[in-house]
Amino acid sequence: MPLRVLILGANGFIGSSLTRAILQQKDWEVYGMDIGSHKLEDSLSDPRFKFVEGDITINREYIEYHVKKCDVVIPLVAIANPIQYVKDPLRVFELDFEANLAVVRQAAKYRKRIIFPSTSEVYGMCPDAKLDEATSPLVYGPIDRQRWIYACSKQLLDRVIYAYGVRDGVDYTLFRPFNWIGPKLDEVFEPKEGSSRLFTQFISNVIFKKPLQLVDGGRQSRSFTFIDDGVDALRRIIENKDGCASRQIFNLGNPRNNVSVAELARMIIAEFGNFPEYAAHAAKAKTVVVPSGKYFGKYYQDIQRRVPSIANAKRQLGWTPKVNLRRAIRLTLDYHLAHKDYRLE
Repeated sequence: MPLRVLILGANGFIGSSLTRAILQQKDWEVYGMDIGSHKLEDSLSDPRFKFVEGDITINREYIEYHVKKCDVVIPLVAIANPIQYVKDPLRVFELDFEANLAVVRQAAKYRKRIIFPSTSEVYGMCPDAKLDEATSPLVYGPIDRQRWIYACSKQLLDRVIYAYGVRDGVDYTLFRPFNWIGPKLDEVFEPKEGSSRLFTQFISNVIFKKPLQLVDGGRQSRSFTFIDDGVDALRRIIENKDGCASRQIFNLGNPRNNVSVAELARMIIAEFGNFPEYAAHAAKAKTVVVPSGKYFGKYYQDIQRRVPSIANAKRQLGWTPKVNLRRAIRLTLDYHLAHKDYRLE
């Protein structure tokens, strides 16, 4: 019998990309739920994909039924935008922790394998040059820096899931995405500042001829990871050949794509120059420096460096990210600006 995979948050960036990859490359069945389906248009007609529109905080009977029915549970629903951590921290906690805890408990109750999206943010302001799943400390700022409620919510769920594994033998994998980017991350044709994550916000700024705002000068560095590489790792985790991913924690990022935010802005502007319709936009694009307190609010605190050790993913999964940052930017712009058919390689 084909593997049955339940994806909650199937219409999100990771969920829609993972759903498409599974349907293209595996014989598995996918059961998906989300509050919309606009990112799933190329998957909805597949007979192996059963989608229902719903909310994980409301449609609890659906979730319990499908947790019992499926082999693997992947709860991807979360608020993952730093501006929201600062502006609406309680909503972040209620959705990212409380709603997902209910799903985790169902998976534990029915002894189902759970693959949970932790986050690179759990490491907080860890000083390690490379962040290691087993040894790096998780360092957060004071309570009034509400930005950390997202990381705290994710970390506590990591610990709960780990405890279920120890006490009840629940099979799980925790994966920590490091700044995954690519088509469908956010809506780039949305001019509102702060409506998107960093990568798509910069793209949107160039499209709408607005300055690219470098928070505190853009000195912070991030290890940007193309969605294809992340999904490749997730397929290996779901398949779990010889139990290679069972009760493991994986950093999933590309340390070779570690660049400053200011350098990312320059690279995006340069790539826009390859599209004739937007060449004039690129020529006039500029960056401006803005204080973090003005951009995010006074409850924000930043992370200066975030580089993963991926030794465990290499060893256990045989996984290595392949897409460099320039190609990741180009593929994303191809999709949004040139409307080229985007297919996983």
